[in-house]
Amino acid sequence: MKNIIRRIPACTFLFGIIFSFSVKAQTVVTKVSGGWIKGIEEGPTLVFKGIPYAKPPVGPLRFMPPQPAAPWKDTLSCEKFGNPASQGGGQGGLKGNEDCLTLNVYTPTTARDAKLPVLVWVHGGALTGGSGMGMNGHAFADDDSVVTVTINYRLGVFGFMYLGDVGKSYQSSGNNGLLDLIMALKWIRQNIAAMGGDASNVTVMGESAGAKLTSALLATPQAKGYFNQQILESGAVQCIRDSVTAKGIRQRLMAELGISKPADLLKISAEKLIAAQANISNGAQGTNYFGPVIDGSVISDDPYQYIRKNRNDKVRFLIGTNKFESKMFMGFDKRLNHPDSAVLYGWFGDNYRYVLSNYNAEAKNENADSAALKVLTQYMYQMHSYRLASMLAQAGNHVWMYRFDYKRDGTGATHADELSYVWFLPKQNNFNQTELQLANQIHQTWVNFIKDKAPGQVNDKQWPHFVAGENNIMVFDTISGPVQLSNVYNDKANPSSCFILK
Repeated sequence: MKNIIRRIPACTFLFGIIFSFSVKAQTVVTKVSGGWIKGIEEGPTLVFKGIPYAKPPVGPLRFMPPQPAAPWKDTLSCEKFGNPASQGGGQGGLKGNEDCLTLNVYTPTTARDAKLPVLVWVHGGALTGGSGMGMNGHAFADDDSVVTVTINYRLGVFGFMYLGDVGKSYQSSGNNGLLDLIMALKWIRQNIAAMGGDASNVTVMGESAGAKLTSALLATPQAKGYFNQQILESGAVQCIRDSVTAKGIRQRLMAELGISKPADLLKISAEKLIAAQANISNGAQGTNYFGPVIDGSVISDDPYQYIRKNRNDKVRFLIGTNKFESKMFMGFDKRLNHPDSAVLYGWFGDNYRYVLSNYNAEAKNENADSAALKVLTQYMYQMHSYRLASMLAQAGNHVWMYRFDYKRDGTGATHADELSYVWFLPKQNNFNQTELQLANQIHQTWVNFIKDKAPGQVNDKQWPHFVAGENNIMVFDTISGPVQLSNVYNDKANPSSCFILK
């Protein structure tokens, strides 16, 4: 059966599309800044996968800031996801590709000429793993009328290895992953209206490393104006490092590779670089080894100093953590159950002394296991999220804070447990009735926020603003509701960065 092409006027349907009908699938073609692209209709949503938002960062562009995508002549098939960024695979191998700068757009078929809110997902994975395809954009596009964009960005050595001392052209190399995110947001600003989205209502949402990278947008003038809301799940600006720490991690990489000059890193294969990266990271211990760098160019100051000097109370925030964030990492690295200076140095660098001191004090009051769980959760995530929320609230921003506590067995939520509730897809989970109710609560409050509203009520109780010192938050559990915390832990001596080498 031959395809029958039918042209739909722009006034009666979304962005003047061309539909192609066949026995296999229904495809849709539209034009973006680079040329025509072809996607596919998946139920109530049109999906375009693997759209290039920048030139492939290979050859002379390797370790360089992203460049706008070159235009193409023929219609570009965007029916399959693009390559994940280069990262470790099974048994120390390589998966993904250096040619990875693509994004995926999920837009409701009923969008017509509507200006729908836009959600941009920044994936987690310690800034060394993961990809945009890890979350299903149908969760927000199908039933919530939210245009959803998921992105890939450079990871690990390719996204965050500092090479500014190699040459001026590499000054921003330690922030390439952050610049990739900004380039994606620029692409969205230019093209999303043609896909049913409102370029003036963009929420950037990330979890773990994705939240850390998203929050780093607040520390650079290059990101200003490309978003008006952020959702930060288990992560804040603790990923931003000084150049001394960045060079220290790079030195470990060079020692692993047996080279003495930073310039020698430029020509080493991805396979060897990723293998060396995996070795120095030592599994989950390397969670904090890579991230944006205070390079004097993209990021010029400590993030809190920059945010304080450059207040922007027009941006709204939804920020939170899980009850026992560290439990997952303690499962990966059993040494954390009874931490000493050696293991804590591996996880926190020279910051280990603050963690160890607080752990020793807590262990005197309760058993060692629960003391480790509490203290590691504080220093890995909670302290940093509340610090940022407090500063933003004091600056006049609208901020809502949450804590996700629920675990089916009653032991309390660990890192990433909230994701299946936020990205709730009916009939695509094994939730019991309690969990279905919780998923509906969480997902709907997130949707309300994305649509530029207050998160709303949970169990007929209003989610209050977070005000520094008052510490009102929403707790999601078997029975969810607002809670006023008696205190919020903050070790004032501990730097803004989670990991430091001196």
